[in-house]
Amino acid sequence: MDGADRVDGPNEEHSVKVLVLGGDGFCGWPTALHLSDIGHDVTIIDNLSRRYIDVDLEVESLTPIRPIGERVSVWQELTGKKLSFLHLDLAQEYDRLVTVLLESRPDAVVHFAEQRAAPYSMRSAKAKRYTVDNNVSGTHNLLCAIVETGLDIQVVHLGTMGVYGYGWSGSAPIPEGYLTVKVPTPDGDIDREILHPANPGSVYHMTKTLDQLLFAFYAKNDGLRITDLHQGIVWGTQTPQTALDERLINRFDYDGDYGTVLNRFLMQAAIGHPLTVHGTGGQTRAFIHIKDTVRCIEIAIDNPPSRGEQVKVFNQVTETYRVSELAELISRLTGVEVANLPNPRKEAAENDLNVTRDQFVALGLNPTTLDEGLLEESREIAKKYAHRADYTKIIARSVWNKGMETAPDLMTK
Repeated sequence: MDGADRVDGPNEEHSVKVLVLGGDGFCGWPTALHLSDIGHDVTIIDNLSRRYIDVDLEVESLTPIRPIGERVSVWQELTGKKLSFLHLDLAQEYDRLVTVLLESRPDAVVHFAEQRAAPYSMRSAKAKRYTVDNNVSGTHNLLCAIVETGLDIQVVHLGTMGVYGYGWSGSAPIPEGYLTVKVPTPDGDIDREILHPANPGSVYHMTKTLDQLLFAFYAKNDGLRITDLHQGIVWGTQTPQTALDERLINRFDYDGDYGTVLNRFLMQAAIGHPLTVHGTGGQTRAFIHIKDTVRCIEIAIDNPPSRGEQVKVFNQVTETYRVSELAELISRLTGVEVANLPNPRKEAAENDLNVTRDQFVALGLNPTTLDEGLLEESREIAKKYAHRADYTKIIARSVWNKGMETAPDLMTK
């Protein structure tokens, strides 16, 4: 663990009290550990819904995830740093949330507490309704609670690059959140800055676009200090903190609903399963390593907007690749063949994605780029836990509408 990843002992001068909502999840857990490791006072708030969804889908993380109580205890045992946990449903327990804010009086709230998978959000009417109810109500409850308490709390929200849509801007660079437009009037054009037009591709992405409007309103109306991070697809599994002990290991989702594309390819290669590319693979996506995700949260907390300032928007990405390029790379490294399957999503067969991503670099992020060493790290995890894989859960089954074709089984076991 190098100095960029960990501070030896609490940095009391810059220590803040942070609530990490959704801190038991794929991004939330390593973020909570990272913030604790650099000296912040961290409390995880989570309704553990991601664990319940595992039960519903009858599939588990490839890596073995210990109960949250054990995770928290192990972290304190290994580091001497206290990490608190509170079971609370952000979307359902508003009064309790208000009480928690008043009692804990946090400096910052990091908001991960949303159903995060686009395929799952399109799986069924039940999944669509749950995604909207959980994500939108949870976000609005948080904002309402901050206003009601009168506390000056910074909100850092994990959004998605998917709010912009894919292909909408062609080859034009996507700015960080805002777009300057000309509005024609009888007296001539006037310049206005607006949120970049949203073009969500799933119910999940739609909830994130609704989040944007909620943030804009509460920043304007109530002076809330909000940072919205439009993140790309996360790859990798471990951070220096989660790698300390197997009991702290992070999630490695590989199933058709929750597995992110590069992690899915690495897992498929580890078990000799064809690499499943949907459609032509011409879809360009933005990517970021999990180590950079936690670092970006740290930077956002350290650089809050002022009261009365518009929502700060960062594009939290480091690289862009076509899906076919990633599949070809993994195929060359492993010798596993690529299989092109019907695309369950309603999207263009190919798209460009030119993303402006200057702010985090200017604030000190040293981007982690895709290289064979990091790929090997994730590949080794996939190999180690390959025996836990359920081969029947690998293929994506959630389709965007009833007229779309589902993929065939490529392997059975």
